[in-house]
Amino acid sequence: MQKRSLVPILYIVFLLLPIYWLLNMSFKSTNEILQSFTLWPHDFTLDNYRIIFTDPGWYMGYLNSLEYVAINTVLSVSVALPAAYAFSRYRFLGDKHLFFWLLTNRMAPAAVFALPFYQLYSAVGLFDTPWAVALAHTLFNIPLAVWILEGFMSGVPKELDETAYVDGYSFWRFFFRIFVPTIAAGIGVACFFCFMFSWVELLLAKTLTSVAAKPIAALMTKTASTSGYQLGLLAAAGSLTLIPGAVVIYFVRNYIAKGFALGRV
Repeated sequence: MQKRSLVPILYIVFLLLPIYWLLNMSFKSTNEILQSFTLWPHDFTLDNYRIIFTDPGWYMGYLNSLEYVAINTVLSVSVALPAAYAFSRYRFLGDKHLFFWLLTNRMAPAAVFALPFYQLYSAVGLFDTPWAVALAHTLFNIPLAVWILEGFMSGVPKELDETAYVDGYSFWRFFFRIFVPTIAAGIGVACFFCFMFSWVELLLAKTLTSVAAKPIAALMTKTASTSGYQLGLLAAAGSLTLIPGAVVIYFVRNYIAKGFALGRV
């Protein structure tokens, strides 16, 4: 029994080791990181975090990232809900082909769309705004959200819709008051995956911004200079990027567990 429990413990330690090492480096100076290999900081310092929280060039990167990620998540799930319901409840000419076409957008690499988006947003005045990145990410997140939500909706019996109509519910009243709460787990899972993709995506976020809306992932390149990388500062910035994802996982952890059991996760 002890040998069985040892395997998952070692696996968890193996997964957490990079996170610990990142945090360990964030409390060191660059000189200490380069000069010695230590399991914990010998000269503990908060200077790296102090720079991030006091320099607008740094902390605005986090705010920019959170802004376009939140916009994208709301837009993607809002559009995907009625679209997924249509695919789940109705049959129409070309529905399977349209559903497959949506998924092909999700399969395409972001580099394919970087130049078209750049030219389009520059022409309409959206370049270097959070909306530019948020709208670009919907190209990938809406198909993913539709695919996830359609799986959850197909698991809800159609008799629920018919019973609500017999009881006098209008479509939108039924949809928001009865149907949406029924698939709350699917909505939580869709929000999680939309958030995570938009939070970690770098190519489009870097291409479609320059100064005002620069995300934190792009700003982390500021640690490079002629003398090398500021490794402690880079580790501190990387450590802080883990927090939003951890918060989202905490709030949707139960939905994700249900998603593995019931939906398309």
